[in-house]
Amino acid sequence: MSSCVVDREGMVAAEERAFAQGTTAEMLMEDAGRQLAALITQFRPAKGCVLVCAGKGHNGGDALVAGRLLREAGWQVQVRLAAAQEQLSPLTLKKLIEIGHDIQGRSQPQRCDVILDGLLGIGATGPLRGEIREAAKEINHLRDGSEALVVAVDVPSGLDPTTGVPHSECVRADITACIGFTKTWLLTDEATPVVGRLAVLPLQALEAVGAVADTEVIIPDLIRGNVPRRGFDVHKGLFGRVGIIAGSPGYCGAAVLTATAALRSGAGLVTLFAGPEIYQTLAQMCPPEVMVRRTSDCREAMEMDMDVLAIGPGLGAMSGREDELRTVWKEFAAPCVLDADALNALAGHRDDLLSMAATRLLTPHPGEMKRLFPEGNSMTRVESARNFTKRFGNVLLLKGARTVVCEAGAAVAYNSTGGPALAKGGSGDVLTGVCAALIAQGASVRGGAMLAAWICGRAAEHAVLHVTAEHVVASDVIEHLGAAWRDLRKGCY
Repeated sequence: MSSCVVDREGMVAAEERAFAQGTTAEMLMEDAGRQLAALITQFRPAKGCVLVCAGKGHNGGDALVAGRLLREAGWQVQVRLAAAQEQLSPLTLKKLIEIGHDIQGRSQPQRCDVILDGLLGIGATGPLRGEIREAAKEINHLRDGSEALVVAVDVPSGLDPTTGVPHSECVRADITACIGFTKTWLLTDEATPVVGRLAVLPLQALEAVGAVADTEVIIPDLIRGNVPRRGFDVHKGLFGRVGIIAGSPGYCGAAVLTATAALRSGAGLVTLFAGPEIYQTLAQMCPPEVMVRRTSDCREAMEMDMDVLAIGPGLGAMSGREDELRTVWKEFAAPCVLDADALNALAGHRDDLLSMAATRLLTPHPGEMKRLFPEGNSMTRVESARNFTKRFGNVLLLKGARTVVCEAGAAVAYNSTGGPALAKGGSGDVLTGVCAALIAQGASVRGGAMLAAWICGRAAEHAVLHVTAEHVVASDVIEHLGAAWRDLRKGCY
């Protein structure tokens, strides 16, 4: 399955198996190039200019095939070779000839919309040298001076495939197109800044060999079944009741974002429990579809028929009310999503996690994770997540540039979508609402967390299509949730 993660030996073995079954290197290259072109048009729907940076190996050939197909579709294409033609592999030279001599050359455009990094493949080792180093520097220079999207073919040139640590002048990709499968070294903490967004391009001829057993990447094929497509003869009662305990004076927006996101993610009914000091404000701010219920004690939420509770966004310090909160998260008989101030309160009562009445989903950002699990501060993100869930159970969604979902006994799942547009206040509140809605509709806690991470990340990508990451806010992500759902069902990258 294309959600698998393999190391270099596993990828070589998968290719050798395909060759033994009659697949040729050219067939794999054409398939990879076709999908590269499709990936580029997903993120840059308007035709523009693409700069193909090709080395002498087959990664360069993959990039040249994509360039040829984009040119046929009406794009302007330029080629930057980092090796003399006589040094190219025979197959890469063939693809260079097919793309057309009239567009090759080493001069760069003053402006380009997409840059394809096909300089080096997974067999490269050691620091960048010579022409490859100069080409990598030029890619980064072009990226820094424009809105050009840098797409690395299988690996950003200069990222060490044995350690996952980038060398000097490593290409800084916005997207890394993983040919066939995600490679292990793309998932290290050090690699994230240069790898960018993961996009898995499954090649039909490849089957995973020696996949890493405890690791997977969240892609549509893995998560699509968590919430099946709806039939015609349905009603709101079939799609769950979400209760939300959130908001405090000055932080009502967090509660509204969570409730709105739950609505826009398919929950049948959404109830927001509001303290008397914010009830009127929230009743006026919330969409009319949200039921705002005045409550002086959050334990009242347990008396209502809820399928899931989302607790924490904008809740404040809960001074004098911590016992109420602890009763709810310990004794509520259905799943809870704990975020923000609920996590801050939980940090002082971690042993409560050992005796919860049902599974809890914790959704910390890095700062909240440090408070929850200071023992993990010297660990990698995944080591911290694994050790936390091994000790405290439940499900952890650790937010960040590479969000991970972890549950003891299950594979760690790395999210593939998202980007800097999500680095805004309120993004976590949206995620909490989406998680709660999906769990209410019948997804498992782990499955709902994985699906929510992918959906929110893809919605942010839609939001940024015609603007910049700086412009996007959390409410924009909500507005694009529907587009993300369509992409999920279409199987977009």
